[in-house]
Amino acid sequence: MTNFDLAPLPYAYEALEPYIDAATMHVHHDKHHQTYRDNFVKILESYPDLTQKTLEQILTELNTLPVSEPDRIKIKNQGGGFVNHNFFWSVMGPEKKIDEKLVEEIKTNFESVEKFKELFTQTAVGHFGAGWAWLVRNQEGKLQIYSLPNQDSPLTLGHTPILVLDVWEHAYYLKYQNRRAEYISAWWNVVKII
Repeated sequence: MTNFDLAPLPYAYEALEPYIDAATMHVHHDKHHQTYRDNFVKILESYPDLTQKTLEQILTELNTLPVSEPDRIKIKNQGGGFVNHNFFWSVMGPEKKIDEKLVEEIKTNFESVEKFKELFTQTAVGHFGAGWAWLVRNQEGKLQIYSLPNQDSPLTLGHTPILVLDVWEHAYYLKYQNRRAEYISAWWNVVKII
């Protein structure tokens, strides 16, 4: 199942310090992310036809997949955990690579980059329990900010992810303990596209 292998981080574990520490990156990628991947692949053993699809296709088509209802939930949780983390690593980096077109679109939709960051931060801080804060392009092509619980993915809603923040405690507890707001504030320093 090489199309479902866990990719290495696109930068060194310590590359996001001091904002996100190397110990957290090791545990987050090598333990949590690996477990989601392994559990997802295990579910697919019962559905070999699904291995012909991409992970993104599986989640986009989740509601119509020819699987049992309990396995549909497992695919949502484990596949979502796998794809959400893949995307999470990609929006961060030690060097900025600003997407100027996206920045202009953000200014048009949210008044300013600062206002966007404020709204996104409020969404992330205000999310109850485990989950993710998202900037997506919805089915109408408009930018939208929202949070989703657990490992739910915007792909299942027909939305295209643009930016994501993991607000599960495993993303920050080693360095920030229960201080989610402090973690979020630090995270903006390693977002590479804005």
